[in-house]
Amino acid sequence: MPPLNLHDEKTMDATTDLDIYLRPSTCINSDSLVIQALSRALVEPNLPPLDNAVALYYWVRDNIRYNPYSVERSQKALMASHTVETGEAWCVPKAVLLAALCRAAGIPARVGFADVRNHLSTERLRAAMGTDVFYFHGYSAIYLNGRWVKATPAFNPSLCQKFGLRPLEFNGLEDSLYHEFDSAGNRHMEYLLDRGEFLDVPYDELIAVYQKHYPALFDEKTQTLPHASDWLGDVARETSRQ
Repeated sequence: MPPLNLHDEKTMDATTDLDIYLRPSTCINSDSLVIQALSRALVEPNLPPLDNAVALYYWVRDNIRYNPYSVERSQKALMASHTVETGEAWCVPKAVLLAALCRAAGIPARVGFADVRNHLSTERLRAAMGTDVFYFHGYSAIYLNGRWVKATPAFNPSLCQKFGLRPLEFNGLEDSLYHEFDSAGNRHMEYLLDRGEFLDVPYDELIAVYQKHYPALFDEKTQTLPHASDWLGDVARETSRQ
């Protein structure tokens, strides 16, 4: 079956034919050999979809390291297969990967986006972005037991421990969204705008929003984002001050 083409289709009603959320698309390339093989290795055929979706969530959350310095503007860098190969990613590719693994397992899935004020970042990242607002923060939406459930597999537990956060859990029954406060009661995450849920990453819209709000970050001549390898060092320095 050929991949879907995304035509800026936003949130669709749950009664829409679920087959479209099982088919591969450009970034959610669930037909990739690496995605197919990984899904088969993680899924237990005799278990219900809810149990398998939960298992896939925890694999993506815990095994793909969160690294916001790894942001790239190419569409290839958002593809699920690319994230498996690199072993680290930021929120959007991790959400894409979870959706792809679910589709490969026969579980309908899509990706959703929201603008958030994220307090898990570093001084260098905030300086490069010029703001603490993360536009087009990504999450997965999985169709389980007759309804769409949100799942956010971004922050791996070791990173949460360093920043004093509770790892985000997922039971397949309730939406899994960032905690408003960290373990010490400090503000952690504020949801500012719901941008809807999509068949695939609305790449052109996402890049346009990033270029508008992060001009220094996404201008090829003035790009200021630190190298991906600098992330853990910056995290260690900042968390040691706390």
